[in-house]
This record gives sequence, structure tokens and C-alpha cells, in this order.
Amino acid sequence: MRILIYGLNYSPELTGTGKYTGEWVDWLSTQNHECRVITTPPYYPAWKIGKGFSPFSFTKEKQQNLIIYRCPLWVPQKPKTISRLVHLFSFTLSSFPVLMSQLAWKPDVIICIAPSFFCAPQAMLFSKLISAKSWLHFQDFEICAMFGTGMLSSMQKLNNMAHSVQSLFTRRFTRVSTISHTMCNSAKKRKVSLDPVIFFPNWVDINFITPRANRKTFRKKWGIEDDTKVVLYSGNLGKKQGLELIVEAAGLLTKEKRILFVIVGDGAHRSTLQKIVTRKKLPNIRFYPLQPYELLPDLLKFADIHLIIQKKGTGDSFLPSKLTSILSVGGHSIITAEKGTELHHMVKTHPGIGKVIPPENPERLAAEIVKLLEDNRSPYNAVARNYAEVNLGKEAVLSRFEKELTQLL
Repeated sequence: MRILIYGLNYSPELTGTGKYTGEWVDWLSTQNHECRVITTPPYYPAWKIGKGFSPFSFTKEKQQNLIIYRCPLWVPQKPKTISRLVHLFSFTLSSFPVLMSQLAWKPDVIICIAPSFFCAPQAMLFSKLISAKSWLHFQDFEICAMFGTGMLSSMQKLNNMAHSVQSLFTRRFTRVSTISHTMCNSAKKRKVSLDPVIFFPNWVDINFITPRANRKTFRKKWGIEDDTKVVLYSGNLGKKQGLELIVEAAGLLTKEKRILFVIVGDGAHRSTLQKIVTRKKLPNIRFYPLQPYELLPDLLKFADIHLIIQKKGTGDSFLPSKLTSILSVGGHSIITAEKGTELHHMVKTHPGIGKVIPPENPERLAAEIVKLLEDNRSPYNAVARNYAEVNLGKEAVLSRFEKELTQLL
């Protein structure tokens, strides 16, 4: 079948939506489907256009069964509410002529990835012009996240209007899907689809990210002793993550000489976090850049404890993509999540895959880190690995999606 993917983020981005969309399209193309992608140059999570790419040019890349169109994109140096909106609209505008150029190709289905939801209206228009099926997949409820994290929290009328406009367009897609059961329920409450919202979770390559990874690779690389207990946060360093919590917990544990906090990643909030650490003169927290994907198993295996941090009010608007990899490597994790969120439900339903605690409580986080290190002498969590093998295997998840797509057509 002919499949057109339309979304803001794509490979070679190493985290979040771009990572999953890239793996998704690669898998579909190997199943002999003709795929085309309309996207941007890589920029996330550093908020900087990747080396070798231009923010001003239209480019075209050809691979077997796959063509990738990259459109100009404005990327703000310090993303805030208004600049983020301009950033999203810049892709919406630059991608429109490229999208219309695909009318002659006549794909069987157009799949729009949110974020950015701003592309949904023109994706819908495209599908109507050629009578193609349309599929909207939410990796992140960006509108909910904006209001939930306080960026626009005081503007209730704008909140209501934004959700009404969102529902107006989403109900016209042939299919709507998202990555967690809680997000499916949230989508149902917001009436984003006339049909049931499809559960299409993020996945993990359980044959690549395994407990057999080398625990010592990054200890040697960064000069960390084997007996040091590493508490790792890896991924996007954005404002909505609420990562000040990690810095506060590290400040409470400065007397625990055996514990080292390691933050690996990039994002709009990184410099702010580093300034806080410098101001507080914390010796037990280090920052490192994102590492190559081929070293991801070793990076995850290097940690004694993984941190997954959510702020209050954001738990049903996105699901941290790093969780699948942590489970696959058999890692111990501490997760901050409110009751009623997908993360909270998952951990409570499957005891042992991680430890969930209330968000925004540094004293509780510090205490749980100490307790978990005392209770677990081994860095391997067999319960987490088993959950990944049974529920999150890449081949199984994508095969289920292909079946849904075939039935749709």
C-alpha cells in the first residue's frame, strides 16, 4: 500500500516522537509498503538544527521504498509559549506545498503525527481531495500539555476554545490512535473521535536493548568507580518534565558519597538546570550530552536506578518514551506520577516493574532512592524485563498496527 506520513519529528532524532516515527516508517518500508514522509530537519531535543541539515531548504532523500521530504523550519533558541507556536506554524506553512504536491501520487492513507496538531487540518483537507483514508496518531497531547504545565494555565477560555477546535478536526479522521490507555480514555472524554480510539503503544527492540549490555562502558568513559551507585535521568531536558526535582533530591543526598546523579540529554531547560546546580555547588550531579543510539543499551545498563519524572497535571497528555527501554534492559526505576495517570496505573497493575511515588516531592524521592539501593543489591530487574518481552516487543506492536491499517483499507 502507499502510505504518506506527515509529522514534525523524524530520524535521525534520537529521542521522543522522531525516534519512533523513524523506526515505524523503516519497518513499514521493509514490509514492501511504499512510504513517503513530510517532515523537518532534525532539531530535537537540542532545539538546534542538526549538523549537515539546513533550516531554510527543501530537501528530498530517496531510500528503498521510501522518500523523505524535509521542509524549512524556524527553531527558537529559547522556546517559550509564543516562540513555540511560531515554530509549529513555520512547519505548517512550509510543508503545505509539499503536501499538495503528493496529490498526484495518490496515497492510500495519510498518517498525521501529533505533535504537531497544527498540521491536522491540512492533512484532513488532503485526504478529502483524493478520497484517501486518514489516520491521526497522538504521541503527545500538546494542547493539554501547554495548559497542564502552566504555560497557558490561567487562560481557561482559550483552553476550552483550543480543545473545541481540536475535537472539530480530529472527529473527521478515519482513525485516531494514541500510545497509552489513559490517553485513549482522555481522548474519549474530549470527544476527539466518533469511533473508539486505538491503543498503539510505543515499542522497544527487545533483541537490541537487553540485560546483556556492558555495565562498565560508561563508567570507564566518564571515570566513575564500579562501586558508585548511579541514579540516571536520560532524555529530553524540557520544562514540562519538572527536572528541578532531581536537583533538589541531589541536594538532600550530598552526604551520601556513594550516590552520583547523572543527567544525560539535551533540551531547552538544560542550561537552567546547570545554573541551579552551579549555584547550589552540588558535587553529586553531572551532565552529559545525548549518546549515540548504538550505545543506548550500555548507557541504560550503567545505571543502578533510573528516574522517570512527571509534573502534576501532565500525566494524561504524554507518556515518557524512555520507559520502554528501561524495562527492556531490566532496570530499576523510580517514577513520579499522579494517581489516575498511565504510569501510576501501569506500575500498580504490574508490581515490581518500578516504584511509583507522588510528583514534586524531593524528600520522598531522596528517601526512595536510598531505600531502593538498600533493598536491591543487583542492578537487574527481572520483572521489568519480562514485562517488556511480553508487552512491548517491536515486531509484535508494529505487526498489530499493520493489521489495523490493512483492515482500514
